[in-house]
Amino acid sequence: MKSFAGLLAAALAVTPVSAHYIFQQLKVGNTQFSTWEHIRQHTNGNSPVTDLASNDLRCNLGAKPTTTVAVKAGDSFTWTLDTAVYHQGPISLYMSKAPGSAATYDGSGEWFKIKDFGPEFRGNSASWPLYQTYTSQIPRCIENGEYLLRIQSLAIHNPWPAGIPQFYISCAQISVTGGTGTAKPKTAKIPGAFKATDPGYTANIYNNFNSYTVPGPEPPWGSVDSEQSG
Repeated sequence: MKSFAGLLAAALAVTPVSAHYIFQQLKVGNTQFSTWEHIRQHTNGNSPVTDLASNDLRCNLGAKPTTTVAVKAGDSFTWTLDTAVYHQGPISLYMSKAPGSAATYDGSGEWFKIKDFGPEFRGNSASWPLYQTYTSQIPRCIENGEYLLRIQSLAIHNPWPAGIPQFYISCAQISVTGGTGTAKPKTAKIPGAFKATDPGYTANIYNNFNSYTVPGPEPPWGSVDSEQSG
């Protein structure tokens, strides 16, 4: 018979993993795709990426090319997780235009942000958008072409430097038509977009927390949305 101490240790070992999550399903317009359809399936399970210098920050560890879905500029899309986001922190949506086919693109080019889901403040406390689905739109003003569509949860529940912020990431492959091509968004490389000195990376959400700046380039068509729209 296992000792109580042994059972308790096993339970504690399992708890952190069970609190993790995976962005694994995509919906475009009214079409709901199956799990991992048009999403680069990675080998990281529900574990985070924590190395700010790693190429795994793009689409996660071992992410493999997949099929590409056709979308129109202005179409809505929804990311769905296996379970609701558990850890406090912002959700961000990024895109990166492939020089050719999204299936052969490694994400080494420029990335721009299309939306942040950030905190809503009440005094010195904040409520975070901890949902199982996140909905936005393909910007109407981007260029036509094939893209990686990236979603990121930056979990800051274990404040730096005692803890290490965690990135939960997935990428879908999309082909955009109907865009105007007028957008000139701020861009950044990944890795490189996030630094250990960023206030949004080092923030302590448990101590006098009354403002927050999401790391990464700011979306040119609007900043932070504290509400989930789908």
